[in-house]
Amino acid sequence: MPTLIAEKTDTEIKTDVLSELKYEPSVKVTDIGVLVKNGTVTLNGYATSAAEKCEAVRATKRVVGVKAIADDIEIQLPESFINTDSDIAAAAIHHIDWFTTIPRGSVKVTVRNGWITLDGEVDWQYLKIAAGHFLHHLSGVKGVSNEISIKPRLSVTEVATDIKAAFKRSAMLDASKIQIDVAGSKVTLKGKVRNYAEFDEAERAVWAASGVLTVDNQLSVQWFGYDS
Repeated sequence: MPTLIAEKTDTEIKTDVLSELKYEPSVKVTDIGVLVKNGTVTLNGYATSAAEKCEAVRATKRVVGVKAIADDIEIQLPESFINTDSDIAAAAIHHIDWFTTIPRGSVKVTVRNGWITLDGEVDWQYLKIAAGHFLHHLSGVKGVSNEISIKPRLSVTEVATDIKAAFKRSAMLDASKIQIDVAGSKVTLKGKVRNYAEFDEAERAVWAASGVLTVDNQLSVQWFGYDS
């Protein structure tokens, strides 16, 4: 039986989230507001880049007791960061082309009002992630929508077997608490995890399986121990 920890109050969670945001060097905490209700954290205010917005959400996920996050942060680019959509598109394509594992021409980039949309088709989820890697950090980018699709390669049975084996190998996961349902190229996860690190690791392991096009992560975060 895991040791149960006393559940934190909303006030305690808010204090910890603000402290974590202040501790994160890439986030200007004075521009971000934090509201907490029943363990759900709402982030508002503004960030000066898409990267800062992402880091604020990541920092909030690290705080014990956070059950869900509503990201209402707006991006207000400094004058010196503003670039044309053409400049952003050229920089994004140049960045993607540096990844030798991504076949040239397999990813298309569209930019509208500072927002990047990626389209195309690749063989693996890690290639999809690589294509969007660090694009949030490009000057003038307000956000990234990664709509690249993945070619299915394995059967449903092979996908399920590979994912279960990956869960059992992982030091971060308690595979017995996670249910895996595979329907075509869609994988649904159900069950309980102990924190957001385990939540993200379970999803990462699923995306690493060949042929997975959609992940419906319905895992619930049970910070204070599993129910019996």
